[in-house]
Amino acid sequence: MDSDPHSNPHAVEAPPIGPALRVAVVGSGPAAFYTADFLLRDKTAHVEVDMFERLPTPFGLVRFGVAPDHQSIKRVIAAFERIAGHESFRFFGNVEIGNDLPIELLLAEYHALVFATGSATDKRLGVPGEDLPGSIPATAFVGWYNGHPDFQTQHLDLSTERAVVVGMGNVAMDVARILVRDPRELSDTDITHDALIALRQSKIREVVLLGRRGIAQAAFEHGELADIVSLADVAVSIDGELPEVDSSTLSPGARKNVEYLRELAAAPPKPASRRVRLRFQASPVAVLGGDRVSGVRVEHNTLSYATDGSVSAKGSGQYEEIPCGLVLRSIGYRGVAIAGVPFDEQRGVIPNELGRVLGVDGHPLPGLYTAGWIKRGPTGLVGTNKGDAKETVSALLADARLLQATHAPCHPQRIVELLRERKLRALSFADWRRLDLLELEAGKAKGKVREKLVSIEAMLRALDPH
Repeated sequence: MDSDPHSNPHAVEAPPIGPALRVAVVGSGPAAFYTADFLLRDKTAHVEVDMFERLPTPFGLVRFGVAPDHQSIKRVIAAFERIAGHESFRFFGNVEIGNDLPIELLLAEYHALVFATGSATDKRLGVPGEDLPGSIPATAFVGWYNGHPDFQTQHLDLSTERAVVVGMGNVAMDVARILVRDPRELSDTDITHDALIALRQSKIREVVLLGRRGIAQAAFEHGELADIVSLADVAVSIDGELPEVDSSTLSPGARKNVEYLRELAAAPPKPASRRVRLRFQASPVAVLGGDRVSGVRVEHNTLSYATDGSVSAKGSGQYEEIPCGLVLRSIGYRGVAIAGVPFDEQRGVIPNELGRVLGVDGHPLPGLYTAGWIKRGPTGLVGTNKGDAKETVSALLADARLLQATHAPCHPQRIVELLRERKLRALSFADWRRLDLLELEAGKAKGKVREKLVSIEAMLRALDPH
C-alpha cells in the first residue's frame, strides 16, 4: 500500500471540493478496498464510500481464497483495515445487492455504484459424468477448508488413494498441496476445524494434475510448485518426456517454469509416502463411475502454434483411463450476474470500458462502474487489483461533476433507514471487529492463528447471543 497521507502531522491537505460524492462499492475483496482507498484519498472531490458485502465478513478471497498455509499473503488485511478506519467509510455486511437491495434503490441513494464482486463460481468441464458424487469444483474445496459459509455442507470423501485435479494454475497447486501436506503442518493455521479433521483421516496418497497444453503454457507460478516440492515426505514427478522448448520466445515467468520443470525431471527420485504427478497435454473427456467417481478418461493432446504466438491443444485420438475417487476441476473462475446489471455470459464479466459499465448498445450506463475480476476476468494476484481499481476510479472521478449535476442530493442516513425498513440485519465494521476478536481468541485457545466462524447464523448469534 502507498504511505498514508494522514501519517505526517505537518502535511497540508487541500480542503474537500464541493458537496460529497456518494459512492457505493459492492463487494469487499482487494479490488473493492483498493477502489475505496483511491476514492477516499482523492484531493479533487469530497468522496464518501459505503461498502456492501453479502457475507457478514469482509476481505473476499483474501479470507476465503488464500490457502491457510500462506498466511503472509493475508497481511494485506491490515491495509484494508486502515482504509475501513477512514471517517468517510462505512461497511454494510450481510446485505446482498440485487437481492436484499435492488439496483434501482441503490442508484437512488448514491451518485455512483462500483461492482467489485469478483469471480464467485467456476468454469465447467462440459464432459459426461462431471456431476457425479466425488467430482466437485476447486472453488467448493477451497471454500470448504477456508470456512466460506456457502460450502460448509459440502461432503468431501477423502477415503480414496488418488485424486485428479484438472488444471495447472495456482489454485490447482493450492488444492494439490493441501491434499498431500502433513495435516500437522496445518494445525496452527486458520484452516477450519472440520477440514483439519477430514485431512487427518484422509487416505489420499497421490494427486495427478492435468494440464491440457504444454509445459510452456502452464499458468502456475514457479513458487507454487516449489512449495509442493519442498514438502516433507512428498515426491513430485512429471509424467512422460519433456518436449524441447525454445525458451527465448517465452515470457520470463514461463521461462522460469520451463527451467524449473526441467530441473525437476532430471532430479533423482525422492522416496516419499505421498506423490504429486504433473501430466501435460492431457484433457479429461469423461468422468467415470456409477454411484460415484471411479476414474477419469483422458485424451492426449497435440499442440498447434498460431502465427500470433498463441498455442492451442487438439485431441490426438489416443485415450487412457486414470482410476481415482475424487476429481477437482480447477480450470478457472467466472463471475456471477447481479440482477439489474449487464453481464457478459460468455466471458463471465460485467461488460465495461475502463471500468464504465456498458449497456446493450455499447454505451456507458450513467453511475455504474466495475473493478477487479468481475471487470477483467480472473487474472493476476491480489496486488494486480490496485492498478485496475485506479483505472476505474479515474473514470468515475472524471464523471463526478455530471453525476452530481444529474442526481438528487444523497443523504447518508437514508440508506440506514432503508435497511431498517426492509428488516435487514446489516453488520458494521465494528461488528466485524467483534467477530474478528472472537475468532482470534478461539484460535489462541487451540494454538491456531484463528478459529473461523463458518456459518452466517453462528456469526449473528455471536454478535447477539440473546
